[in-house]
Parts: sequence; structure tokens; C-alpha cells
Amino acid sequence: MNQKILQTLEFAKIKQLLQEQVVTSMGQEEITKLTPISEAEVLNNWLAETEDGLKVLRLRGGIPMPKLENIRPHMKRIEIDANLNGLELAQVGRVLQTTSELTRFFDDLKDAEIELSRLYWWADQLVTIPSLSQRIRESVEEDGRITDEASPELKTIRSQIRRSEQTIREQLDGLIRGKNAKYLSDALVTMRNDRYVIPVKHEYRSVFGGVVHDQSSSGQTLFIEPKQVVELNNKLRQQQIAERQEIERILAELSAELAPYRLDILQNAYLLGKLDFIAAKASFGKQLKGVVPSISEENHVVLKGARHPLIDADKVVANDIRLGEDYQAILITGPNTGGKTITLKTLGLLQLMGQSGLPVMAEEGSQIGLFTELFADIGDEQSIEQSLSTFSSHMTNIVDIMSKVDEQSLVLFDELGAGTDPQEGAALAISILDHVGAKGAYVMATTHYPELKVYGYNRSGTINASMEFDVDTLSPTYKLLIGVPGRSNAFEISKRLGLDETVIEEAKQIIDGESQDLNDMIADLENRRKMAETEYHEVRHHVDEAERLHRELENAYGYFFEEQEKELAKAKQEANALVKEAEEEAEKIIADIRKKQLLSGQQGGVKEHELIDAKSKMTRLYHEETQLKKNKVLQKAKEQKQFKSGDDVKVESFGQRGTLLKKMGEGQWQVQMGILKMVIDEDDLTLLKPEKVEPKRMISTVKSSGASRVTNQLDLRGKRYEDALAEVDRYLDAAILAGHSQVTIVHGKGTGVLRKAIANYLKNHRNVQSYELAPANQGGSGATIVQFK
Repeated sequence: MNQKILQTLEFAKIKQLLQEQVVTSMGQEEITKLTPISEAEVLNNWLAETEDGLKVLRLRGGIPMPKLENIRPHMKRIEIDANLNGLELAQVGRVLQTTSELTRFFDDLKDAEIELSRLYWWADQLVTIPSLSQRIRESVEEDGRITDEASPELKTIRSQIRRSEQTIREQLDGLIRGKNAKYLSDALVTMRNDRYVIPVKHEYRSVFGGVVHDQSSSGQTLFIEPKQVVELNNKLRQQQIAERQEIERILAELSAELAPYRLDILQNAYLLGKLDFIAAKASFGKQLKGVVPSISEENHVVLKGARHPLIDADKVVANDIRLGEDYQAILITGPNTGGKTITLKTLGLLQLMGQSGLPVMAEEGSQIGLFTELFADIGDEQSIEQSLSTFSSHMTNIVDIMSKVDEQSLVLFDELGAGTDPQEGAALAISILDHVGAKGAYVMATTHYPELKVYGYNRSGTINASMEFDVDTLSPTYKLLIGVPGRSNAFEISKRLGLDETVIEEAKQIIDGESQDLNDMIADLENRRKMAETEYHEVRHHVDEAERLHRELENAYGYFFEEQEKELAKAKQEANALVKEAEEEAEKIIADIRKKQLLSGQQGGVKEHELIDAKSKMTRLYHEETQLKKNKVLQKAKEQKQFKSGDDVKVESFGQRGTLLKKMGEGQWQVQMGILKMVIDEDDLTLLKPEKVEPKRMISTVKSSGASRVTNQLDLRGKRYEDALAEVDRYLDAAILAGHSQVTIVHGKGTGVLRKAIANYLKNHRNVQSYELAPANQGGSGATIVQFK
């Protein structure tokens, strides 16, 4: 990119704003060498880094970067085996410590599964050297002072120095107190030539003896080292020399430890500068409310709500700028001070910023082109030294541009053809635009010439534009109007300012009729544009509202399926638990049967009642379904069943078998249950298969369902095990329907097997409240008394 365009569009001021955001000298260097590029792959990486920086700034407050100095000169000295001083070592140590901190920072981002396109790639190249970083941190303070912990010898020497200084001060404090105070200019202890002295009046110099190290400017005060502390000062001086020698040894040792890691440290410094630069771009974008644009390799520029970054945010007017897709040239016409030049510069500067990997001051969805060159002829470039007029200066610049322009160029012309005869200037402007357009370049130009309005209307790939002017307030609005050429508004402004209407009408008659028609056409276009803009905003409002509702519906839809999946998973988990429990119970029953089969050889085989008992246990493993009424599938199945008189049904609410007699109404049937006739809803009925006709059995005390009376005692003596249980089941139903609150079941004493089986049955019967063996006078253990609920 040519340097002249950077100067014309004030790109250096953008870099100055960036430099306010960096905190490292390496980051400053990155900004210094920043320039727009046209390599698509590299530029995509730059923009992705800026996007990453904005994301980290939004989620974590930015990359935590401290102030770092340039350590390249330090590493150069290490390369030639020179020693670093304390401050230089501290600066190197700060780079090593920052490397470790940033490595942990990006590891935390990875653990949080925050996706970044490029920053992880930079962070992964950092090389941590924890042992060396720890050694420098323990030995050197931030200001370069060597700490006591740098070596045991240094700690010992400094301890001796502190004791010596304390002894000297105690000696001198004793001399300056009491009667000796009259010999002193001031009762204090001070330093001269690194030795402790006291200020003595000139006439009393012999009172203390010792060595004179200095005197005041007036000569009235002598700074004397008393003879009592000369030896102590000599000892302190020796200790100080030992301290300095030990410090030099430590510095040499630390410098030598840096040598093997010199290249890694330089690499870390470079990477930290890159990360600081990326963080600065993000802070710059946030401060100016910028966005990261996408790149159009077809050079379709779409800047939504574009703002000039160097104009106060409270004053700048945002404009939509589109170039390349529907038209390759925009001609902005209209009077001065309307904002034409600023619009021109906004397009150029935002394009330069985007091609430098920086955020642009626009709205989301903006995109930039990928131009190999930007050219501009903007402003008054009159040169006194070269004796060039304004027109000559402009033409010299335009000639240079036309010799270099191609289909990958963006050209900005301000007041094209100005500075000469209007007719000739307009003709030149048209010819220049034709020539640049023939080369395929993209153009935005401003002009005063009305002839170019017709040119913009007639030429394909070219569109007129203007800057809006509010005639009511006599001031520009700085809004760009694409598709509407500009007009001078001279008559309207003059009328608002009070010029006689007669004068205005005469002026209208003087100007060319075609010009007046053109102005009338432009006025009509402006009115139509305003109407269309109003309708657009109304439609946009409805579209936004529809999109909002659509998003809410999508969120609700997603939430519904998420909850559905959770409930299904929960149901499956509960079902699996029930199945597992049933399997465990079944395994126990099967194991018990196998155990009995193994003993069959000794005891004559498994008895029939034991098999029936095991079958009963297996049957009880099924869980009763209590929510059938809420089951839509079963409800639908019920709706499909057809009832008719004489069908056998089960009344779900009573758990009893019955026979349908006749239909009583919509969805209701009269049902015969034993001796009872009841009207039951169809929803409470389940169709059963007809009962098989059983052979005639021994007469028991239980009468048929048609009997008029059910006794309160059932005698099972002499019955087979399986028949006895079936008899008990039927008897209890009949007794309950007959209204008995208590019955007696006679099973005999025998081996007790039948008694136990009946007890197990009664324990699981839902209508049995309690049961117990009969008293001795009513059969004892040969009978069981049952109480109903």
C-alpha cells in the first residue's frame, strides 16, 4: 500500500490511538510496523485474532498483560557473555513470570471450553522456564535490588553491616547528646564519603578529634568523623566492599544461567508483544464501538452505519456505504460543508483499518474489499515551492493515479475537475471517470458539476448520491443519500432568509430550463425517498418483532424437547430399576425351585403346592399400573373397543368381574356383579374373554353369583391346593359384594401348607384389612378369620 494514502487519510492517528492501549515495548513495535496488506490468508488471520481478543475482553476482561520493557538489548549482552545489572535481570524475570501467568490463563480458557480461532496457537508457542523464573524472583526485586535471599553469604554480610551501622550510630548518638551538643551545629548524624560523621562548629574542631570529611559552604560547619568511630567505619567499609563483590558474583551467576535459554526468552518476548498488540486492538475496538468486518474477495464493500473514527462519537453521523456489488462508482454531488469529503475519507480510512486487521467503526454484518492499492486526490494541495496552482496540483496527482490504477484499486476523488473553467472541468471529470472505470477500478468521487448528475444517471455501474440538507434549519444533516443526486437549495435557502420572492422568481426564469427541471426532479426524488424510508422503518419494526417472536418460539421449542428427553431418560432409569428388582426376585424364586429339585431324590420331588406358591410369587413381581387413566395410548384403545350386552368385563374401580346387561346412556352400562347391579362408565370397564366352562365340582358353602345368599364361612377341607386358592379368590369377592365385614375360612390343620398359602394370599389382597387364626373354640389353627376394609 502506497505511503501517500496513509498520510492523506491520517492512518498515523489511528496508530496513535492504538498505542494508548498497549503496555509492552514489544507491542509498541508491532503497532509501529503495522500497515495495510492485501494477502487474503494473512488478513483473515489478523481479523480472527482481533475477534478472539474482543471475545476474551468480553468474557474475561481482556488478556492480563503487565508493563514489560524491551529485553532484546539485554539478550544481546548475554550473547557476548556480558553480565546484566539488577534492573535488567528484573525486566527479564518479569517476562518469564508473565509467560507462566499467561500460559495458566489460556489453560483456564481451554478448560472452560471457550473457542478461539488464533489465540491458542500463539499461546501454545510460549516456553515456560519455572526454575529460572523462580530463581530470579527470589534474588532480584522489581526495582533491581538484590535480595538477602540471593545467597547465604550475602545474607550474612548484610546482617554484619546492619550490626556495624547500629554500633556506629549508638557511639555517635552518645557524642551528640548532653554537654557535647554546644559544640555541634546540629544534633544529628549524617553521611559523607560513605562514612558516618557529625556536624561540628568550626571553632570546636579539636574537641572530638578524628577526620574532617567535608565542610559547609560558609565554612562554619565541619563534618567530622570522630576518632571513636574511625575503626568502626573502616570495618563497615570493608563489609560494604564484600557486599558489592558478592552482588557482582550473584549477577554474573544469574546472567550465566540465562545464556542457555536466550532464544526461548527472546521468543517469549516476541509472543508477549503479539498478544499485547491483539489485546490493544480489542480494547481499541471496544472503546470506539467497532466490529470485525468480513472480507469480500470480490471487493463488495458493505459498511453499515459507518462512522469516521477520528470524529467525536457524540457528533459523528453514521452512514451506510455500499460499493462494488450493484455499482462500481458513486458520484456524490451537492454544495460544500455537507459532509461529502468526510464520507469519502470514512470509506477510505475504514478500508485501510480493515486491511490492517483492525476493527472498523460500523455495525455488525459489515464487510470490506481486498484492494491491492488505494488512491486518493483529496483537499487543496497547492504547492508554492513548485509554483503549482490548485488545479495543476490536482491534475499532477490524478495523472500519477491513472498510471497505476487497475481492477484491484479503490480510487477516491474529491471535487473532481475543480479549479478551472466549469464546462472544461466537467468534461475532464467525465473523461477521467470513464478512463478509470474502463480499467475496472472502484471509485467514489465528489463534485459540484451538474453535468455529472446526468453522467451518474446514464452510465451503467455508476450511481448518484448526495448529502441530505435540511432546508427548514438551513443546515446539513450529513446523511448520505444513495440514488439521489444533490441540488444547491439556493432558492429555498434565500427564501428562508427573507429574500424578496420577486427576485427569486426572476432568478428561476434566468437559469436554464433543463437545470430547473433537474432540480424539480431531484426534489421529487427526495420526497419519494423519505416516504420509502418511513415505510422501510415500519416494515423493519415488524420484521424485528417477528424475528424476536421466532427466537422465543425456537427457545421454547428447544426447551420442550430438552425436558422431554430428561423425562424419558428418568422414566427409562426408573423402569430399569424396577426390571432389575424384578429380575433379582425372580432369580431368588428360581434358585429356590432348583434347590428343591436337587432334594427331590431324597424327599420324593417338588410338591404341587410349592410350584403354585412359586408361581404366585412370580405373578406378584408385576407392578400395578396406577396411572392408566392418564395414559393417552390406553385411552385411545378404550375408545376403539365395542361393548355389547352379555360381554364379560372387569370393573377397574372394584377389581371385580361382571356381565354387561344393557346400555343406560352415553358411555354408561348396567353391569351385573354377583348379586349387585350397578351403572358403570365405559372408561371404568375392560373387556374380558368369556370364562371357560369348568367341570362340576364338589359343593361348597360358597353359592353361585346368582344365589340369594352368601354364607360367612368357607370350608376347604379335602380340596386340592390349587382348587382351594381359586375357591378362596371367588369366595372373598362374593362375600365383599354381599356386604360381609368378616368371614371364616376353614382349611384344617394337616401339614399347615394350605394355611400358609391362604395367609400369603390374604396378605396381598387389597380388600383384606387383617386376618388371624380362629379361637380354640372356633377351630383354632384349623381356621382363619378374615376382616374386610
